[in-house]
Formats: sequence, structure tokens, C-alpha cells
Amino acid sequence: MSTHRLHEAKHTVFFITFTCFKWLPLIDLAKAYSAFGKWFDYLYSQKASVLGYVIMPNHFHGLIFVDEECKKNLNQLVANGKRFLAYDIVKRLHEHDNHRLLKELTQGVGSKERAKGKKHQVFIPSFEAKECFSREMLETKLDYMHHNPVSGKWNLVDDWVEYPYSSAAFYELNRVNAQLTHYMDVI
Repeated sequence: MSTHRLHEAKHTVFFITFTCFKWLPLIDLAKAYSAFGKWFDYLYSQKASVLGYVIMPNHFHGLIFVDEECKKNLNQLVANGKRFLAYDIVKRLHEHDNHRLLKELTQGVGSKERAKGKKHQVFIPSFEAKECFSREMLETKLDYMHHNPVSGKWNLVDDWVEYPYSSAAFYELNRVNAQLTHYMDVI
């Protein structure tokens, strides 16, 4: 996974991935799937668009288009999203009285971060980002994301198109999703 690489390109589609601390299924345990909608709204307000996504129990894949008018770079957009999501996950874990897991997340905070006031390590600090330079690459990433819930160890649904935390139904079944922009609208 790439660490501390600055992604400043504009009018660009990025395929991004970020992962929960220790690959723990924090998103699922906290039932925090809906929290991503707030981040998607934030991205839209910043002139960035979500073209596709899959929210897995312990990681996220997305296609994010950063418009020329966007005042922030991809790193800032993802960092803010991860921060919003982390607060939400911690809040929900408190509500579910999951003290064992909260203690583990507290112990995961490094001394430098703790000195800055950080209380929980919810995500791995870095994220992966790849520019999508062609329609073919973009479609390959969409296909990969959409099949993720039924690939490898995952057996989250019988039919990948019906996975509720994905943009698959938007593309395959033409289901309306106001938070998504079709990739053909930006390439």
C-alpha cells in the first residue's frame, strides 16, 4: 500500500482503497455502512464525485473523480472522509458497549499520534490510490469492486449485483442513486 504520496491531479478519476486497523471488520461490527453517505455528500460539496464504490466489512474501494474546481487534493478528501468515518465507527462501538474492541483501537494509537490527541486507531494510516487513465481501466476497477463481495473469502451475497453497499445495482440494474455520478458523465 502506498504511503504518504501526494495526489494532486485534477479532472482525474482515482481508484482508492483504505482499510480498517488490523483488517478488523470495524465497518460491519459498528454497522457503519450508512456513514459513508455523509462522506459522499461531503465529496460532492467539494466538487468531487463518487463514480463507483463497494463498502466491505473491513475496507473500502471507490472511484473518485476530482474536478478541476475542487479546492482540495485527493489526500485531503480521503483524510477527511476517514476521520468522519472513524468518529462514527467509534461512536457506534460505544453505543454497542463494545469495550474490548474500543480498548484494542486505543492501544493501536502510536505515541506521536496520542500526543496530538488521537484516541483510537480505526484505519490503517495510509491509503492506496491509482489514477485511471482510460475507460478500460475504469471499467476493470468497477468490475473488480462490484465482484468483491463474492470473491475469495467473501461470500456476502449470492448475487454480486444485489450487494447493498455497492454501486453495482446503479450500473447493472439502473437503480437510482443520487450520490453517484455515472463514469460516462466525466470521461
